[in-house]
Amino acid sequence: MLKKGSKLNSILTGSCPKCQKESMYLDKNPLHLTKVLKMNDHCSHCGLKYQIEPSFFYGAMYVSYGLNVAVGIAAFIVSFVFFGVTIEQSFLTIVISLIVLFPFVLRLSRNLYINMFVSYDPKAGHK
Repeated sequence: MLKKGSKLNSILTGSCPKCQKESMYLDKNPLHLTKVLKMNDHCSHCGLKYQIEPSFFYGAMYVSYGLNVAVGIAAFIVSFVFFGVTIEQSFLTIVISLIVLFPFVLRLSRNLYINMFVSYDPKAGHK
């Protein structure tokens, strides 16, 4: 499922989308909130510059918005439909879900966004 060369591997692991040999992030743990967006400038294996153009990752905000809407809808369906709680409790469930999943959604949106523009190259990083 997560074999090297697949977009899914790069998206879920946060590895370089071109060579998939190292993490794009200085700290792999998204729960270290002060470092959640700290990224390497480029890949040390293939040389890919992660900030492809100035303010490149601003586009990831749109991806993040879509992911947060999906999380909110899923939280509502699970709480209201499956557990039968009130609308107010469902709203609280949505808010708590968004707060708890914030660092994961933030990283996932950046991973998805850069993978829209950069494809895996099995020859990347070979000299």
